[in-house]
Amino acid sequence: MNHLTRVCVYCGASQGNRPDYIIAASALGSEIAHRGLGLVYGGGSLGMMGAVARAARDAGGDVHGVIPEGLKPKEISGAAIGHLEVVDTMHTRKARMAELAGAFIAMPGGFGTFEELFETITWSQLGIHAKPIGLLNVAGYYDPICRMIEVAIAEGFVRPSYADLLVVSADPAELLDRLSTHRPPESIVQWVKKEET
Repeated sequence: MNHLTRVCVYCGASQGNRPDYIIAASALGSEIAHRGLGLVYGGGSLGMMGAVARAARDAGGDVHGVIPEGLKPKEISGAAIGHLEVVDTMHTRKARMAELAGAFIAMPGGFGTFEELFETITWSQLGIHAKPIGLLNVAGYYDPICRMIEVAIAEGFVRPSYADLLVVSADPAELLDRLSTHRPPESIVQWVKKEET
């Protein structure tokens, strides 16, 4: 069993077009705090980021935001939520969030969330970390990405065992339960067969 102390949540600085997204973000933040876990997130106070952080804080959880100096004016409105660590670049932000977290959850978001999710998956595939990764698949938002992963496996670009790198659920409590016991597959970096000449 994994011993989780902090969960890193990747999500958008926007709130999306469905009330379900903000409701799920608040539910996830509350659930993280009620389990005695800390939240690591992108440091913003707007949209999904703000909702998950406020809910975790309001439920008594430890909240640790990491934000690049250049994004502070764009992603923070009013007072910071929890402890805010200001760093120099996006690369430093992602590395610091990964360092602090024992597991990762991606909620609905845009290009930045996709990039963070896939970088985290790639790092696991390469053996850089062995921390569980989850998708909170609110309202089927991540169904197309799950299908794309199936296509990549079928077409020989992703090893079948790597499908287990991701834990997918629409329910925050179930997702955290599964992440707490999940063991990602071992990294096998050199797996591509050489073409015969």
